[in-house]
Amino acid sequence: MESANIYKELTYKDVGPAITVLFQTDATKEVRIVFKQSQHMKEHQTPYPITVAMVEGELDFGVDGGILNLVKGDLLSLDGGVPHDLLAKSDCIVRLTLSKSDSVQRVKDVANS
Repeated sequence: MESANIYKELTYKDVGPAITVLFQTDATKEVRIVFKQSQHMKEHQTPYPITVAMVEGELDFGVDGGILNLVKGDLLSLDGGVPHDLLAKSDCIVRLTLSKSDSVQRVKDVANS
């Protein structure tokens, strides 16, 4: 059994989103991404499907030439290989579920570029 609290030890970085692994299971990695308003993750794609859950705030999720406005409580699943970008419209907390085969370092590299 694994457990975590998504609100504990929150860190808002001045440059780029803050990324923290909350825990791993046999199949997934549960990751918290904390954005300050106006922080951006440039267009990228994942090798595996992901799930995004908006915990707090508002985020524009660019995908397929459009923008999905995500707010607290919204969930989104995305297949691997689909280009997407993220722009924080307010301070926000995002829960990202990655495949166990995916790399958290890949996510950190996108956030810091």
